[in-house]
Amino acid sequence: MTHIDLTPLYRSTIGFDRMANLLDSALRGEQTSNGYPPYNIEVTGENEYGITLAVAGFEEEELNLQVENGVLTVRGKKANNEDDKNRRFLHQGIAYRSFERKFNLADHVEVRGAELKHGLLTIQLVKEVPEAMKPKTIAINGKASSTAIEHQENKDKTKAA
Repeated sequence: MTHIDLTPLYRSTIGFDRMANLLDSALRGEQTSNGYPPYNIEVTGENEYGITLAVAGFEEEELNLQVENGVLTVRGKKANNEDDKNRRFLHQGIAYRSFERKFNLADHVEVRGAELKHGLLTIQLVKEVPEAMKPKTIAINGKASSTAIEHQENKDKTKAA
C-alpha cells in the first residue's frame, strides 16, 4: 500500500485539511473498482458541470441518487424479472449488475437535477459561491476609496434627517 506523507503541505496552508484528506483517500481509494458503469465528466457552462453515466437497461425506478457530506452517490439495482430468468444467452455482454459510483463534490457544488435518456443518466451540477466567499477589496491603514467615503457620508446625512 502506498502512503504519502502530506505533512509539508500543512506548513504552508491554512484551512486546507479537507484537501489533504481528499488526496489521501483518493490514493487509497477504490482499488477494486471495475470501472462500471463508464462515465464522463464535462464542463457545460461557466460554473456548470455534467456527469453522464452509461446505464443501459436500467429504469428510473432502479436508479438512486443521493448527496451526503459532499459525496454524490449513484446506485443502480436491477429489479428481479421472471422473464430474464427464463432467457438463455449464447453470449451476454450487456451488464445488468448492480453498481455504486461515488463522486466527491467540491465546496459549493450542488446537484441541480438528473435526466435518464437513451440509456444515459445525466446529472447537472452547478458551483455557486456565496457572496460572503467572493473576493472583496480591503482598505489599507483605514483609507477607504472615495466612493466608500461618499457612500458613508450619504448614510450619515440620511440618519441625521
